[in-house]
Amino acid sequence: MKLALREMRRQPGRFGIATVTLSLIAILLMFLGGLLDGLLQRVTGAYQAQPGQLIVYSAGANDILGARLEGGDERELESVTLRGYEIAPAGLPDAAPAAGEVWADPDLTELYSEGQTLLLGPNRSEVMIVGFLSESDTPSQGGVWGSLETWRTVLAEARPGSAMDPGTVQGVVVALDDDGAADMAAAIDGATGATRTLTIDDAANAIPGVSAQNSTFSQIIGVTLTIALVVVALFFALLTVERVGLYGVLKAIGARSTTIFSGVVVQALVVTLIAALVGVAMTLTAAAFIPAGALPFSVGPARLLSSVGFMALAAVVGSAFSLRRVLRIDPAEAIGGN
Repeated sequence: MKLALREMRRQPGRFGIATVTLSLIAILLMFLGGLLDGLLQRVTGAYQAQPGQLIVYSAGANDILGARLEGGDERELESVTLRGYEIAPAGLPDAAPAAGEVWADPDLTELYSEGQTLLLGPNRSEVMIVGFLSESDTPSQGGVWGSLETWRTVLAEARPGSAMDPGTVQGVVVALDDDGAADMAAAIDGATGATRTLTIDDAANAIPGVSAQNSTFSQIIGVTLTIALVVVALFFALLTVERVGLYGVLKAIGARSTTIFSGVVVQALVVTLIAALVGVAMTLTAAAFIPAGALPFSVGPARLLSSVGFMALAAVVGSAFSLRRVLRIDPAEAIGGN
């Protein structure tokens, strides 16, 4: 192992091509992960931010409104989701804003500014933006958050036939003290006979397109990791061929095949981890410079750590293809050249 690390210090150029190639793969891998997380956050963030484990739905939930600026072009519409809350989801102020006022997700800063009045729905219900949530705390994208009173008022004006009495909502979040979410969901639906209760994750995955989106990106990420594995396998297979004579000498003086192979694995890990760190740095830089709302891109520690872990696993598996050649090296033949 020490010999392998010493070789890397003395001949870093030998590993340069593999490091550059794997760095590009790492950047692609983490950028794809950031796009996937950003897309999922845009669609499911409001669900994941809820302070509970279950959501009890009534019929007619999940309506999207068209928003226009007061005094703006009547044809300029943007899709926004108005959500009313009583107990604040993660990232929102504990106290809901006053009637007719809303907090907006940070991606809407490209379209609106604090103090502007939005006209929601076909009847142009007025709500004023009193502030924007921070990028790090936002529970969703493309949404405005107000009190239940504001939500009921806009709903009644947009869809008079769906107006709700005070105390009535389209969805109720249930917080549990234990893990009996499935049993509680069945009990709630059985008692009401007119609701559908889902876990937070199930509710998020039930949104049209979420499962397909997740599956597609996961497949692309899997192919990218496979490419990383192939690059490591080919590079260290060729490197092993170049080192046949060296390995023959090491075996002749008593080095075991496992010791030699462990050096190959260490070199593969070092090269891959350097490439992964480059990928992390470039991804964080991209996240810092991408304007809020310009691209659905979100990078968290879990995504970065999992990407580095998968890259390391690909390095170990890829370098394992050199094991057979190392085991077959005959010291006398390798040194003699015949």
